[in-house]
Amino acid sequence: MHDILIIDDEISICSSLSFALEDKYRVSTATNPEEALELIYQQPFSVILLDWRLGSTDGLDVLRQIKHDFPNAVVIIMTAYGTIESAVEAMKSGAYYYITKPLDIQELQLLIDKAIEYYRLTNQVKFLSETLDNKPGYAGIIGKSKALQRVFRLVEKVKDIDSNVLITGESGTGKELVARAIHYLGKRREGPFEVINCAAIPETLLESELFGYEKGAFTGALQNKAGKLLAASGGTLLLDEIGEMPLSLQAKILRVIQEREVTPLGSTKSYRVDVRILAATNKDLLELVREKKFREDLYFRLNVIPIHIPPLRERREDILLLIEHFIKEKCQKMGKKIKQLDPETKRILLNHHYPGNVRQLENIIEYAVAISTGPTITPSDLPNYLESWISLNTGNEIENTPQPKSIPVKVGQSLLDIERETIAATLKYCNGHRKRTAKMLGISERSLREKIKKYNLNNII
Repeated sequence: MHDILIIDDEISICSSLSFALEDKYRVSTATNPEEALELIYQQPFSVILLDWRLGSTDGLDVLRQIKHDFPNAVVIIMTAYGTIESAVEAMKSGAYYYITKPLDIQELQLLIDKAIEYYRLTNQVKFLSETLDNKPGYAGIIGKSKALQRVFRLVEKVKDIDSNVLITGESGTGKELVARAIHYLGKRREGPFEVINCAAIPETLLESELFGYEKGAFTGALQNKAGKLLAASGGTLLLDEIGEMPLSLQAKILRVIQEREVTPLGSTKSYRVDVRILAATNKDLLELVREKKFREDLYFRLNVIPIHIPPLRERREDILLLIEHFIKEKCQKMGKKIKQLDPETKRILLNHHYPGNVRQLENIIEYAVAISTGPTITPSDLPNYLESWISLNTGNEIENTPQPKSIPVKVGQSLLDIERETIAATLKYCNGHRKRTAKMLGISERSLREKIKKYNLNNII
């Protein structure tokens, strides 16, 4: 089912339209612009039905605000005072169509179905256009390294099946891009693609965002709202940062995966859902399982097909491709001429460790393009923290630092023992320098501290 928003200042019209359409669509209503915009910011709607006049507010002003903030929104204008001039004005302002009251429900449903198809095709074309523009990579993911090629091959193999996929990798590596590629290149591309960030939403709200709620389910539930699981039916749901999901909610997600049914908060009715679940995390879920912070049964349900995205430091041959792409993108956005890197800038960028991965590199290039005044980006155009890093590492850490000795691994040796020996050897190699050790291991300093305590390694530092 698709989400429809009705915006009309007459409660009776909202109620009658909602009643007429609710069997075919998930319907939300708003009687004023502020309420409507708040709903649109909370969730995407396939189609918005907007009254020409909202009390003293001109519906065209609301239309322009919606199209400004959400250019892909599909808005149908409703009015009891239709004229050719007003229709032309509405279409110029970005309306998909213009319909006059009294409304013929069958005609309206046909129009909504066409608008939904237009919305779907617009999003698909946008994704495919971005994909074609990024020739060095695949499906909007830029890179030619062997490590990334393995990811591309996996996406090709899993895109047309419904098995759950667990996408792992550090922050900023592009986990959501991989999830979008799986959806938009696969057989579910005509369905919705929904994302919920389990770390960004407070625990008290996460359940209602996932499962939805009935009117009156709790204080502030003024109308029915479909959750992400229902909204994604027929398509794909990405559970981003799944490692942050509270245990109480993990049990309910497990039941959805097993039963393929969703019960909104405050409702006694269950709804069948046909949704493919993708999950993403930058955490070690097995470690969380051992710590009793993540359900083992849910882990195995999600980890049917694992896809690991390597950090940028492990695929340095992709850095120049990414730099060229981001320079072009940021220059177009800022209206600047295409810039080049001078040799020293290139050396600095190629040698940086990138703990923030691709997202960090993008931010560096955006800063440099904004600051640079000439056709060439120089070291002085780079963020100040890069200068500190260069000074700390004498600008040649990667090129000049000898590689540490290898650590023997015995057949049958436990992963915990291997991890302990690896951390211990790296600490010794870095002379107890925790920040450098964490960087070399590709983990945060906080994680390193926890592991030092866990494995009782303070005595070797």
